[in-house]
Amino acid sequence: MEYQYEALFQEAKEQFIAGNYKVAEPLIAQLLQKPRRNPEVYQMLGTIYYDQGKFNKAIKTFQRALEIDPTYTDASVGLSIILNDIGRYDEGKKVFEDAKKLIDLRAGRTDPYIDEKIANKHEELADLYFQYKKYNEALEQLLKAQKLSSRKAEIVMRISEVYVHQGSSDKAIKELKNLIIEFPQFIQARLKLGVILYNNSKTVEAIEQWENVLIRDPQNPEARKYIRQVKGKDINTTMSSRGIDRDMEF
Repeated sequence: MEYQYEALFQEAKEQFIAGNYKVAEPLIAQLLQKPRRNPEVYQMLGTIYYDQGKFNKAIKTFQRALEIDPTYTDASVGLSIILNDIGRYDEGKKVFEDAKKLIDLRAGRTDPYIDEKIANKHEELADLYFQYKKYNEALEQLLKAQKLSSRKAEIVMRISEVYVHQGSSDKAIKELKNLIIEFPQFIQARLKLGVILYNNSKTVEAIEQWENVLIRDPQNPEARKYIRQVKGKDINTTMSSRGIDRDMEF
């Protein structure tokens, strides 16, 4: 019996991962007929319901997975995403944070693998908040991810982007300057810092960042393009009148 369950579970999981939900769903239905309780089975079914737009069924199914294992992060994130999608932001946030607290209590110590996995989930929530222009919430999730993850540079880049959308370019500039001090070879940080400086009328400082990129990567196309747009122009002349967009994208 155990072997049959495992074989069926693995087949369902393979189909689910491959995105073959029409094949996976009846296999999962068979698994639910068995006496064994596996939170991953409910998590997969909840995801399928979500994909089908059956939000109420998805919510109940993810909740069932969390009843079996309250620390099952994939289910807590799935439930959080649905609740956010239907506008129940506070509930979505609480679901994920409750799971995180339980994981911390059970672990009793830091596990880098678990920390990184949780950091990834915080970033997923940040993406969702950012999509809906809820920048304060996105920043909160990214700051939590930053505390847990070893990918400091990547997360700081994302934090700086949120600051820009909040209208706090000074904070974005400070974050990126500190990042460059720690990682002087990180070209993308210098490119982004240059764009933010330029968009805040700090053209000379922006050019300095792009020129520093070319010292490290003489053929860098982005740095060359930005300098071509700006260098040699009269910075007291309105850029739009010279055919240059003042608000560069990054």
